[in-house]
Amino acid sequence: MKAMIFAAGLGTRLKPLTDTIPKALVPLEGRPLLDWVINRLIAAGFDEIVVNVHHFGQQVIDYLDWHPYNVAVTISDERKQLLDTGGGLLKAAPLFSADSSPILIHNVDILHNADLPTFYVAGLKYSATLLVSERSTSRYLLFDESNRLVGWTNIITGEVRSPYADLNLSCLHKYAFSGIHTFSPHLFSLMKGYQPKFSIIDFYLSVCDKVDIMGYPVNNLQLVDVGKLDSLKKAETFLKTGSLL
Repeated sequence: MKAMIFAAGLGTRLKPLTDTIPKALVPLEGRPLLDWVINRLIAAGFDEIVVNVHHFGQQVIDYLDWHPYNVAVTISDERKQLLDTGGGLLKAAPLFSADSSPILIHNVDILHNADLPTFYVAGLKYSATLLVSERSTSRYLLFDESNRLVGWTNIITGEVRSPYADLNLSCLHKYAFSGIHTFSPHLFSLMKGYQPKFSIIDFYLSVCDKVDIMGYPVNNLQLVDVGKLDSLKKAETFLKTGSLL
């Protein structure tokens, strides 16, 4: 099974740690974030992993050289230009084996208790599947009664983005995105014409009226976004106990 770890971000919310190391190598319980995520993917059965790099990218490359895994781990090098999530995935496309099986995409700074094998299998019949939950946030993805993606909203500003006109938000499910999703390789053909740098969520919103981009709600999802300094202690507690409670 194929997976990609988005690890190229600047990690600005983790400064000053990321003034000298990339976010992917921020340590938790003596091991870098990247190692936790790679081992979680291996345990879930993924044997083909691509990691993109940009900020202090050579450090990540060196780490992977010095700490080999028992699966194929390949670097997608964005050191010349940070391409955002959509552009980064598109650049990495040639690095994956040429079959139609989905790619599981996982942000490097997300820790969670989701069942990845079950999630991956659930996404086999769709163009993309987004792991979501009812977590409190200011920005939500919008899904219809069949959990098909139809839009996005910022509940603070009232902004709504959708290819559909006149959405009735009161009839839609609002879910928070986890940073974990499956992506079918046939979608790469729909990315033609996109600028080198673009967001995968922007892409999904632009094509959700043409292909089946589905939500996969997980009840009682335990998730830590290790993107801020104040989340590091919570992340370490989660790794020790398997719970945020």
